[in-house]
Amino acid sequence: MTTTRPVALVTGASSGIGKAAALALVDAGFQVIGTSRNTAKLTPPDGVTFLDLDVASDASVTALVGQVIHQFGRIDILVNNAGIGSAGAAEESSVAQARNVFDINVFGVIRMTNAVLPHMRAAGSGRIVNISSIVGFMPQPYMAVYAASKHAVEGYSESLDHEVREYGVRVLLIEPAWTSTAFDANSVQPDQPLQVYAAHRQVFEEYMADAVKGGDDPALVAKAVVAAATDTKPKLRYPIGQTARVSTMRRIVPARMFDQQLRKLNRLPA
Repeated sequence: MTTTRPVALVTGASSGIGKAAALALVDAGFQVIGTSRNTAKLTPPDGVTFLDLDVASDASVTALVGQVIHQFGRIDILVNNAGIGSAGAAEESSVAQARNVFDINVFGVIRMTNAVLPHMRAAGSGRIVNISSIVGFMPQPYMAVYAASKHAVEGYSESLDHEVREYGVRVLLIEPAWTSTAFDANSVQPDQPLQVYAAHRQVFEEYMADAVKGGDDPALVAKAVVAAATDTKPKLRYPIGQTARVSTMRRIVPARMFDQQLRKLNRLPA
């Protein structure tokens, strides 16, 4: 089966930002394929076809992209949303744990991108929309591994965008701030916790819970995903909600002042 409608492939589409993005793309006229690690118990929303995918597996990624091309004949938009959060002081996460976060958040993006790029280049068009984060360009104490993974996605995306523009393909970044999802509840906890960090870790967990609870609606992020997928002249970065203000502050506020504000916000000693 092929389709004349543009096809959007959204990873991690079973909940949160991914689900909101998939539904918004349906409303925008796309044939949408959503993925999750186990779709057997999911009830797909109208207009979304769900397929199993593990972005940490080369074989799973290759099979999924091949299946979509075979079934629908094209992939016009890839939304790399699948990811995992992590919390705790950097020293509290083993290298193995950090590697697992990177395998999903960074190498998952690279696997998916490498799989769809040949099809997009052959078609002479396509957009890869990567879900980054406000911590893709600023530090966040007690989220060092996660922040590092999103910094990596930022650098990878911007560099790749220069490489593929001449083939009609763009690589774009969505930068949400704290969003009202289950992000904090689903974040990986440190596998080698240390008592020396326990008090500040608790402060961070309370701060994160409040930030997520009062965060932006995922629909706001989904709107930016649709814009990135459809804008005639797309922007490299789409900052969402408070990200726009923080991004401006990061550029114009003196580094020492920004540092002080960040520590104050996280209740760290001056």
